[in-house]
Amino acid sequence: MSNNCINHEYYMRVSDRILALIRRIFHNNPEFRHDSLKHVARFAPVIPFMGGRPDLSKTLNRVVTFADGSNPLHFGCPIMLAAGANKTAKRICDFANMGFGGISVGTATRHVREGNTHRPRIGFIEKDRAIHNSMGLNNDGVDAVTRRVDTQITAAHRVQMCVGISVAETPGLTDENEKLKDIVESFSIAYRVADYVEINLSCPNTGENRLDLDMTLVNKIFTAITDYRNKQPVRKAIYAKLSPDMPENHTATIMDMLVKVGVNGVVMGNTYPTKKVTDLPVHVKYDDLTPLRADGDRGGMSGRPLYENMVRNVKFIREHYPQMSVIACGGIDHGYKIYDLIKLGVDAVQCYSVVAFRWMAAHAMRKELEEALSKDGFKSLADYDAKNSDAKNPKG
Repeated sequence: MSNNCINHEYYMRVSDRILALIRRIFHNNPEFRHDSLKHVARFAPVIPFMGGRPDLSKTLNRVVTFADGSNPLHFGCPIMLAAGANKTAKRICDFANMGFGGISVGTATRHVREGNTHRPRIGFIEKDRAIHNSMGLNNDGVDAVTRRVDTQITAAHRVQMCVGISVAETPGLTDENEKLKDIVESFSIAYRVADYVEINLSCPNTGENRLDLDMTLVNKIFTAITDYRNKQPVRKAIYAKLSPDMPENHTATIMDMLVKVGVNGVVMGNTYPTKKVTDLPVHVKYDDLTPLRADGDRGGMSGRPLYENMVRNVKFIREHYPQMSVIACGGIDHGYKIYDLIKLGVDAVQCYSVVAFRWMAAHAMRKELEEALSKDGFKSLADYDAKNSDAKNPKG
């Protein structure tokens, strides 16, 4: 297993500098800038200088299989748009224009949520190429999200996109049985149509205690979820989205439980909690994270500073739980990073913050990943998988 995961730097193109100018123009309207991604995705094919169309070549296709017989996941490329970018599940296929080979929509809760009420809820940290946010799980509810996925998933598959739905418990519930019922209902609704379901255990944006800190409840949740799956005619993969700030012993405790109940994989990780951001290699000062400080330190940071921490967590999981599928998430902004993670045994990656700092980031990372494969003598990602037994063995 290779350990060479360098925090690769990318060259700032003219288009990236234009993107930086746009961020400055909308400095006082960060949520508008955040929300504009859907418009960029939609109109990318018709704006000449954007160069955004689905890449239907087979070079980076990847199929993730599971030893328990869960449906395989088919990616046009192993670069996914992370949950939080398309909370509504509207116009999913537009994101293929940006180069993504998969998407996790949501995160959705059982009922509609407006999110945190303070403004602003998001900000950009230029020097660190990071985003800090405390959106508060604003979403249209899992019923609406699932209906939209159901009407689009066939078209999404045609443009080589795998579609997962991310779900979480509804904040504000205090009774453990209510929490359990709430998230199992959300899971069962999403399970009907998604290619896979992602359980967000680790959102720091609501001010509620994170689920991944309550092992008794987490055990009950995943036992109930896997019991539900076992009764369904179609078996689909289940992923748990974990926080990047946990110590190894707590990660091991969660992983032991996930393996025991039959969860297929993990998304490592999530937004890095506000109170701990100084643990990361950042230039920004804690007191300068105004949106996060203003709401009682809810939320956290995403972007480039999370990469090295994420890699440490991925290495630990791959070394001790090789049977688990891993989707890496945190600070991924270069195709060479993706190749390094693939060599660690990662099945796919999720990214989001990078689209604010690199012009058509997924297309750029595709080219870099193809270049990295070519340098090592591989004609395609499938060629790499065929020649590396760790990569092609079924997981979970």
